[in-house]
This record gives sequence, structure tokens and C-alpha cells, in this order.
Amino acid sequence: MMLIKLLNGRVLEPADGLETTGVRPNEDDTFQRRDWVEILKSDQSDYTCQVFHEASSFYIEESWGRTEAKPECLSLTYIYTALSKPVDLPGIHEFTAMGRLNHRMIDYFDSTNQEKVPRQDWMKDRLPEDYWKKGTQSMKDKQQWFKDRIDDLMKRMNQSDDDVHVLQWLQGCEGKHQDDGSLKFVRGMDMYNYDGDDFLSYDNEHQVWVAAVSAAEPFKRQRDNVRVLEYTKNYLERECMDWLSKFSAYGEKQLRDANPPDVFIYATPSRKPEILVLRCMATGFYSKDIVLQIRRNGRVLEPADGLETTGVRPNEDETFQRRDWVEILKSDPSNYTCRVFHEALGFYIEESWGRSH
Repeated sequence: MMLIKLLNGRVLEPADGLETTGVRPNEDDTFQRRDWVEILKSDQSDYTCQVFHEASSFYIEESWGRTEAKPECLSLTYIYTALSKPVDLPGIHEFTAMGRLNHRMIDYFDSTNQEKVPRQDWMKDRLPEDYWKKGTQSMKDKQQWFKDRIDDLMKRMNQSDDDVHVLQWLQGCEGKHQDDGSLKFVRGMDMYNYDGDDFLSYDNEHQVWVAAVSAAEPFKRQRDNVRVLEYTKNYLERECMDWLSKFSAYGEKQLRDANPPDVFIYATPSRKPEILVLRCMATGFYSKDIVLQIRRNGRVLEPADGLETTGVRPNEDETFQRRDWVEILKSDPSNYTCRVFHEALGFYIEESWGRSH
């Protein structure tokens, strides 16, 4: 599993002050990891946390939200990562590409398997075979393009073949729903990183390319001609938005048609003989913003009552799960229930704890 913190799209590293606990065990045979970095309160940068595991096909990205509320945007992004040479590490390929809808992986390609494949059922069901054939050929072309660009950069920067160098490209768009149901363009993203540092980016507001380092100047000049600028603007504001609207509709239909989650409430022993750990689990849901509550005699328990949670975690089948728990006395005669609901998706489930469990 990879856990990455991003500052305006750039991966933070130990040189930035990043620290980590490493992977540690939980009490329920799962694991956790925490990374952290100190920042100024006045820092206005965008910070996100990426967690992904290629073999399990999950990709999660959460943005740090400050106290001011911002309208929720939908996003469609594509991330391409190329290495200057192969590395002998499991799950790391010389070239990878992934599409993400609202930070969930929807398609994937790597240089080992050489095939663009869907990562969501609705992608597989709604898009024709020709879409995947053309997509596969496009990825193969991009793989060669990245190889040529890295070779060129290494020569320009007098870099040795002994080291592994990384070129990344992120491209996509964000949109916001309007009252009439349409999506309004909010911003486009088109940026390159080299060895973890900003390299070249498209300034959507001023419609110009910006070179972060001198080695990016030749690439900037190639993209500064009117035809390329018009293509970039048209792709971000029109074509990307068209796909965002289409994919969002497909994904929302899957949410509406999906079965409600399975909900369980049960107790397990604790280290203290007079104490039980009462657990509430919901699994098999697609939308991460469900509400899960443990109730004692109708009152919702909170962290002040000792309530703990795993938060929302991915399952292996592209759905999610969440578990909450609280310690109670074995002798406690209260009525406990587990309530799970989602207003927009229209499900409401409440299960009672039977002490015979």
C-alpha cells in the first residue's frame, strides 16, 4: 500500500519534514499508518492525502478542508507515471496510467500487462469494446512518448543512467452541478512533475504554460503555439467536461441501483472480564458519506462516550465498509442499536443487539 501526501500536486518527502509511524497493527487484524508534516497556519496551499494499492485496485484521495465550506466539485483526472528504467519491486511498473472519477480509480493501464482495463463495473458495462481497444493503443503511444521525454530530460540535465528518474503527468477537469442539472466548468488541470518537483503546468486562468525550471523551457515553447493552446483549452473545458458528465451519470446510476449495505451489530470480549466491545459494521456500500450510528436507548453515542471508528475503508470489490465500536459493561441492561442511512440514496437500516449473539 502507498500513502502519499500532496502539496499542490507535489509529493511531500522527508526533506519537506514528512514523518511517519510506518505500518502498525490494529486490534482487529487490520493495519494502519499515519504520516504528518508541520505547515504554517497561513499556508493557502491545497493538501491532499492519497492512499492506493494496485493489487487491490483501490485508489483514495481525500482533500484537507479548512473551516470555510467550499461547494463540492466533481472531478475527472488522469495520472501517468513513467520511470527511466524498470525497478525490481512488486507492483511498480515502468509505466502506469489511471483514470479517476471523484478520486476513485475507473480505469488502469501498465507497461507489464499492456491493456487498458475498467476498474468499475459501470465502465465495463456501459463502454463498448472499441473504447478499450482505442484506449489501449493510446496508452501504448503515451508510454513511448514518456520514454522519449525522459531520455531527452536526462540528457539535458546531465543525469546518470544509474539512478531512476520519474516523470508524471496529471490532466483533468473539475465541474459543479447547476440548478438545471448540467455541469459547469470550474477549472482544468494539466501539469508535469519530474523527480517529485514541479516541472511544467498550464495556467488555466491566463491560458499560458508555466515552466517551473529551466529544463522545462523547451517543452513550454512547444506548447506555446496557438494550435496547442487552443487544443489544451478545448480538451479541459469541453471534452473532459463531456466525459465527466457522462461518467458521473453512469456512476450515479450504479449508486441508485446498488443494494443497501449489510449491517451487523455484535459484541466481542475485551481484555477486562466485565467489559464487552460492542461493534457496529456496515459493508458493501458505494457512497462513502453514509451515516453510521450506535445508539443506547435511542441516544446517539459520540467520541465522548468512548466511541471509536475505523472510518470508511475499501473492500476488495470496489465497495466500502465502516466499523464503529464502544466498550460497555456486561451487566449493562440498555437497548443498543446500529443505525445506518443515506438520505440521497434512500436507504435506512437499523439493527438491534441481541445479547444471545
